[in-house]
Amino acid sequence: MKRKTALTIAGSDCSGGAGIQADMKTMTVNGVYAMSVITAMTAQNTTGVRAVQEATPVFLKEQLDAVFEDIFPDAVKIGMIPSAALMHVISERLLYYKARNIVVDPVMAASTGSSLANEDSVKAMTEELLPISTLVTPNVPEAQILSGISIEKREDMIRAAEEIHRRFGCSVLVKGGHIEGDADDLLFDGGEMFWFGGKRIENPNTHGTGCTLSSAIASNLAKGCAMSEAVQKAKDYLTGTLAAMLDLGKGSGPLDHAFCLGETEFFEKNV
Repeated sequence: MKRKTALTIAGSDCSGGAGIQADMKTMTVNGVYAMSVITAMTAQNTTGVRAVQEATPVFLKEQLDAVFEDIFPDAVKIGMIPSAALMHVISERLLYYKARNIVVDPVMAASTGSSLANEDSVKAMTEELLPISTLVTPNVPEAQILSGISIEKREDMIRAAEEIHRRFGCSVLVKGGHIEGDADDLLFDGGEMFWFGGKRIENPNTHGTGCTLSSAIASNLAKGCAMSEAVQKAKDYLTGTLAAMLDLGKGSGPLDHAFCLGETEFFEKNV
């Protein structure tokens, strides 16, 4: 049986709530075969990041080549890349293999507040990775960094999305979760603006939300969905993972990625 495939390039979260663990759970539940390339091992849990051990550039390249030479991914999701050296390798290999449907979650900090990127890696991201990407999915603080625009309301989100697209040429999904009110997101593809309404769910357990959303979008793109459809389906999935109200850990806990197992209606609509 043939199945669409997706690759996550990200860090490992030993607690399972974010990073490649969240990505692979999300991709599997959303109906694609999931593969992973690990950029770093992290010692973290729901309360914070204790330590980070980067992959070497040479080993990272070997992982990428191993995947692309055998099971070519229909989509690629990129998360935590802790150094410019690793960013260089990823950008070069994706160009070499002509990777498609590249979704970048510009991870600059964990939901617990711990920094997961340095200034050099952010610079490499903007100069090398975003210009070859299909979509970037910044939250409000990340969109402010990428656009240089202060965001306080919906009009600011529009201006930031336009500026990010102008600078890097990729589609932009500005996530509005940090704005007061409902959690509305804005997609700009260079031509049209799409607003995705989202009722704010009062759930303190939000570890891995960015990883989950971007991986679900990549999964839907891999299956051939148009960008706006891919985002809407991913939003619906993320809402379900939050609404399930899983409660694990002593800090900001993980989402329930498998909330929909056995739910026929979800699978008929999304997988």
